[in-house]
Amino acid sequence: MTDALRSFLFVPANQAARIPKALASGADAVILDLEDTVPASEKVAARAEVRAALKLPRDIKLYVRINAIDTPHCYPDLIGTIGAGLDGVVVPKIESASHIQTLDWLLHQLEAERGIKTPIDLLPIVETAAGITQLDAIANASPRVKRLTFGAGDLTRDLGQILTGDEIAIAHARARITLASRAAGREPPIDTVYLDVRNLEGIGQIARHARILGFQGKLCIHPDQVAVVNAAFMPSADEIARAERILAAFAKSEAKGIASIEVDGGFVDYPIVAQAERVLALAKRAKR
Repeated sequence: MTDALRSFLFVPANQAARIPKALASGADAVILDLEDTVPASEKVAARAEVRAALKLPRDIKLYVRINAIDTPHCYPDLIGTIGAGLDGVVVPKIESASHIQTLDWLLHQLEAERGIKTPIDLLPIVETAAGITQLDAIANASPRVKRLTFGAGDLTRDLGQILTGDEIAIAHARARITLASRAAGREPPIDTVYLDVRNLEGIGQIARHARILGFQGKLCIHPDQVAVVNAAFMPSADEIARAERILAAFAKSEAKGIASIEVDGGFVDYPIVAQAERVLALAKRAKR
């Protein structure tokens, strides 16, 4: 089981002074962005900043978000940034298995050419109607795809939807992504960004909701969001204590040949025990 990836913090790759601060933000992973936050005139120089960042000391994962596969920037982004120490490539607007397979082939060539022994992750952002309809194929397209990521901003724009505070417009897409992830045997997915950077209460509420829906973490666009998101994707002290009580009580009853009991007024059998085990495993991973 891998360590918990609760928070992925974006930082514009062309703003070199912000990169060390992002690496020290407490995020579980940092994404150096070459796409939406970097103007076209600075994309070439930003690739050099990604290469420089790979040499910085860190104890977290480091990804680069390249430009979409149908843009003229995608291939130069890969050529200009893939190197030892890069954990993964985030790719926006993925809409088909062929997108993933093309990128997988390119990464394989670059890894062989540059002596990279550990395969680089592919983290596809699914954020269009076409992508949502192809989720199963995308999730199964390559072993590099360990987890899917959701982009609500582009999806709601594509569908002509209005993204309100309760985010009801994207409920169906969230459900589709968690279902496709599980069916393909991938890790739980990563949830979309929350744009109101000063509303920490709001992102905490949305992040807790995403965890309930089956997501393992969330994209962040400001360092202040990181601690709130990390806490939201950790089991609470009450959840941990109850899980421990369930496992202790069930172990005693199972030894007596009883596999259905009551704990804290709630029915407990093997599925509930499995949920309690997952709670404690998540808490252990997050503490690491």
